[in-house]
Amino acid sequence: MRPILYGILASFFFSATFVLNQAMKLAGGSWMYTASLRFIFMLPFLLLIVSLRGNLPALLKDMRQRLRTWLWWSFVGFGVMYAPVCYATQFEPGWLIAGTWQITIVAGVLLAPLFYRVIDTPDGPVKIRQRVHWNSVWMSLVILLGIAVMQSGQAGRISAADLLLGAVPVAFSAFAYPLGNRKMMEVCEGRLDAYQRVLGMVIASLPLWIVLSAVAFMQSGLPSPQQTGQSLLVAFSSGVVATVLFFSATDMAKGSAQTLAAVEATQSGEVVFAAAGELLLLPVPLPPAVSWIGMFLVIAGMTLHSVYSGRGRSAAGAVGKKGTLTAD
Repeated sequence: MRPILYGILASFFFSATFVLNQAMKLAGGSWMYTASLRFIFMLPFLLLIVSLRGNLPALLKDMRQRLRTWLWWSFVGFGVMYAPVCYATQFEPGWLIAGTWQITIVAGVLLAPLFYRVIDTPDGPVKIRQRVHWNSVWMSLVILLGIAVMQSGQAGRISAADLLLGAVPVAFSAFAYPLGNRKMMEVCEGRLDAYQRVLGMVIASLPLWIVLSAVAFMQSGLPSPQQTGQSLLVAFSSGVVATVLFFSATDMAKGSAQTLAAVEATQSGEVVFAAAGELLLLPVPLPPAVSWIGMFLVIAGMTLHSVYSGRGRSAAGAVGKKGTLTAD
């Protein structure tokens, strides 16, 4: 259960992203600054942590050896993930973006065949392609239904074009995050811990954030002190604390597509945390009753994932005691 607990805690800290991004939007801040400043401000925090742990030289050596791989999958896992989410804040409230983001749960299940797990056998390590767990897909449909209900509840408040411009970029991001995260787990192959992996991905994605910052500067000048301070909070809460918690959880669950999907399912808690945060801190209208029903369905889907994952681990443990080799 520890990976699940870490995932829920990560969802709480991740929800700060949606609340603070919405606050920056309401204050007129550029979405490009919102995206880029988070990762720029993450850099000194993570550099300090990794340096104090004495792990910076190993990270830099690994990045030099696999620079193209680091650059590409960091661009996917952080850049393609976060920039569209910030763009979507121009069109939808934060709680709705947090809800749509839960498509990442389905994405995590469907992406399983792109990865392998390594199993030790008497003849040596064997790579086995992971498979889609269709029970997880059916449970994910509950979450997708919840997202659809939430979107339908908002349909009467904003235009169809805004719904589309808000939902499509977030859905695209929802596939990029598990893909980039899992690919970097494969690249690191247990050589680097979660702190090193997150720092390496921040460093490798810096070219994108520098370009976005330059474009934002040409369009609107320097960011306001308010946006700078809020970006710093996002960097620490969501970028450092939540990301390290989540990556630690996925590290614990690596090798099992089923358990990884359950960890990713815990991120549906962001919906409730984001809605509560916006209502407490921002001048936003109360979500309609239909949207609350959608939130309940999302949480129900998360619970189903967790229960199914627990049963899967128990069954795997029983099989393991018999000495039978199985593939997830």
